[in-house]
Amino acid sequence: MLHHDGMNTTPLAGPLQVFLTHTEEEFAAYYGPAGLDGLRQHARVVRNATGRVLAGRDLAAAAAGCQVIVAHRSAPGTAETFAHAPALVAFLRGAVDISTIDVPAASAAGVLVTRATPGFTDAVAELGLGLMIDLARGVSNAVCAYRAGQLPVPLMGMQLTGAMLGIVGYGRIARRLAAMALSIGMRVQVHDPFSPPQEAGIAAVTFAEVLTGSDIIVCLALSTAQTANLFDTAAFAAMKRGAMFVNLSRGELVDEEALEAALEAGHLRGAAMDVGRAADQKPQPRLARRADVVATPHLGGLTTEARDHQMMDTVRQVAALAAHRMPDGAVNPGEARRLRLLWG
Repeated sequence: MLHHDGMNTTPLAGPLQVFLTHTEEEFAAYYGPAGLDGLRQHARVVRNATGRVLAGRDLAAAAAGCQVIVAHRSAPGTAETFAHAPALVAFLRGAVDISTIDVPAASAAGVLVTRATPGFTDAVAELGLGLMIDLARGVSNAVCAYRAGQLPVPLMGMQLTGAMLGIVGYGRIARRLAAMALSIGMRVQVHDPFSPPQEAGIAAVTFAEVLTGSDIIVCLALSTAQTANLFDTAAFAAMKRGAMFVNLSRGELVDEEALEAALEAGHLRGAAMDVGRAADQKPQPRLARRADVVATPHLGGLTTEARDHQMMDTVRQVAALAAHRMPDGAVNPGEARRLRLLWG
């Protein structure tokens, strides 16, 4: 069942109707009242009250009559949606990643696609540092034992000061994490053939060198056809015995069976992951339940500051559309023929 937000109490502020895909749970964590109030200043808002993540023809039906869809990352933008939503003018992703949006299909239908700007750099980098500390010192295992009424056995940990951090991929998050690591006395080496590090104290190395020479390896590479299963059996075998692996990028970059085998064999000391191959890029429960794995449910960007940044990007994009302007973050502006339906 759908409800039209503000149908009886909020006057129509403009010609736009916007469908917000977020379920109640997603809305509470990833959007919120401030963003909703911002949207209401420029459009009538229709919210998803089905309790389900909508996709394909279901999403098109739910958004019937709406010119704009503001989509949580869980809601894909499929060819089926674009084909069955004749009133749809723009599909706005409240995130940077648009890998689940069929941009060619949107362009073929004349639908504008937009994305948000990165607002989660500090949040994800901070989580990465926390996961590294947890792995190195066994924090989660001790906490779980105490909560289960057991007395944990203190185990020898790894000191991060002086340890070598290897980072694969050197974008915004990687640069912030590298700075954090240097500040606590770690050594840092990076592999990124497209964006090698320029900062003093950070070594640019090959992929083979980052694997063999790092105590902790963090995956922050982009997800592309070339990086699919980048961390496979050979990659894990090349790592130091006792090394630790952290994935903060995308689940598809890691062959999870190979990772599990490396852990099972005792070759790796442990692994941490905020992403995986389960739904919504969450870690697979099979891996997450292991005692040598620290897993979090894709919450790297889940801070108030990061949420508000991307939430307000979508509000600004709706405001631009209402004012007959091309919004920032437009991915296919040259193909957005349906804007004429909105702007005349």
